[in-house]
Amino acid sequence: MKTEMIIVANNGKGMDTALAETDKTAELLGLTGKDALHLRLLAEEMMNMVRSIISQHVGQYWIDATDQAVQLHLKTVTAISSEQRAQLISASSKGKNEAHRGIMGKIRSFFEPMPGDETPAYFAAAIMSGGEEDLTWSMNAYREQLFRNKDMVSGAQEEWDELEKSLVSHLADEIKVSIHGVDVELVILKKLSHS
Repeated sequence: MKTEMIIVANNGKGMDTALAETDKTAELLGLTGKDALHLRLLAEEMMNMVRSIISQHVGQYWIDATDQAVQLHLKTVTAISSEQRAQLISASSKGKNEAHRGIMGKIRSFFEPMPGDETPAYFAAAIMSGGEEDLTWSMNAYREQLFRNKDMVSGAQEEWDELEKSLVSHLADEIKVSIHGVDVELVILKKLSHS
């Protein structure tokens, strides 16, 4: 099942509709209790991101669902330059990114990189390049990199602790950010426990 695309904007346009569509999807899938609540919380977190990642553009929100998993999608256009794209995939020896705190803050860097951002090696290692214009970042690959580096790389333990405290990282089974040219898509995957 795939829902209709809902246009969302940082002024709140479409957000209530997106959340209502999420609730409707949960109901259609027969989700109750924790599954329904977790799906709603993940959608709310995604809508909170809309306010900071979508500036002059609008985004498209939709849901792909099966009886085994639900994927929340948010797609928009970013003004990411070739230099910023190269910066995202280059590993910094600093090991810390002060501009973007928390897992959702780091995900925001794909939508609106800030000047002077430095990408930690373990964050950049979770980015797979599909060519000059295509990149994909995976939360699970990031988690794996942090786990391997937390005792050896300065700042990695703090990042690990931050990831472990994140509600989103506990509720989502995977988060991926894909960049294709100027299009950026955030996908949050939630496996269903009743399947």
